[in-house]
Amino acid sequence: MSLIESIIERAKSNKQRIVLPESMEERTITAADRVLADDIADIILIGNPDEIKQYATSLGLTHIDKATIIDPATSEKTEEYAQLLFQLRQKKGMTIEKAREQVLNPLYFGCLIIKSGDADGQISGALSTTGDTLRPALQIIKCSPGITCVSGAMLMITQTPQYGEDGVLVIGDVAVTPMPDANQLAQIAVCTAQTAKSVAGFADPRVAMLSFSTKGSAAHEVVDKVVEATKLAKELNPDLKIDGELQADAALVPSVGQKKAPGSDIAGKANVLVVPCLEVGNIAYKLVQRLGGADAIGPILQGIARPVNDLSRGCSVDDIYKMVAITACQAMDACA
Repeated sequence: MSLIESIIERAKSNKQRIVLPESMEERTITAADRVLADDIADIILIGNPDEIKQYATSLGLTHIDKATIIDPATSEKTEEYAQLLFQLRQKKGMTIEKAREQVLNPLYFGCLIIKSGDADGQISGALSTTGDTLRPALQIIKCSPGITCVSGAMLMITQTPQYGEDGVLVIGDVAVTPMPDANQLAQIAVCTAQTAKSVAGFADPRVAMLSFSTKGSAAHEVVDKVVEATKLAKELNPDLKIDGELQADAALVPSVGQKKAPGSDIAGKANVLVVPCLEVGNIAYKLVQRLGGADAIGPILQGIARPVNDLSRGCSVDDIYKMVAITACQAMDACA
């Protein structure tokens, strides 16, 4: 069974309620229909029920009737959600009038459904920018306890089964925080290890904190940051299996790990890679994807108290379908 098949089966085993606020977007509603047909998750669509059903019919979709469709303009919960938004944001200058206006935005309405316990996760981005996706999530759902920064992990399915977890690696951050400080980098390490468990299904995440130095082979302030982040990550999660600083070859190749970092429990065995900055992560995963023929799945947003994921505006129906299953697996872990 492939990793994606495994993720889908886990999602099916404990169906979660996933909000798709961009309901009148063709790829999104088509993916929703497929998710409902395959019984992967319970889907909540935001918008006018008649318009959504007519649009689905025009596309030849036959399973949208299984979705829950909520129109913010007519829902009996809209005022309740507006009051909740006002309570959450009044110290930031939110008025009840502004809350009543903002709650009509599907991205905000979806996050309020989740905050109220009426849904488990949300996916948008086929039409919206990353900022528009993240803003309501951070304002309403907020970060997980002990976490102050959001990051993005990428699942890399490579053609090299001798590395990682039978060729699968999880890399973070590749999407959100450009230049994390040591504390943020520690949080990224903890969150990426959690993503490796909840989404990739790793029973034993082994985190390598990557650098251009291995165990003091080079001296520089950016190396110091990685060393400090490794220490802080251990304090955040004492059970976390982590080591650093390690060069990429020392993290992945057993013979190199033994030579460069003798005695390390992670060197040569890492299946989770944490890069020192976004620039490195984004470049690295794209090189592995294009030159190494790896499949890259994500980015998967992490650090939010309940999962909210961002799509590329160039995403496919298949991308959205897979992200529903991924978000469902995250939601199971968040509620555990």
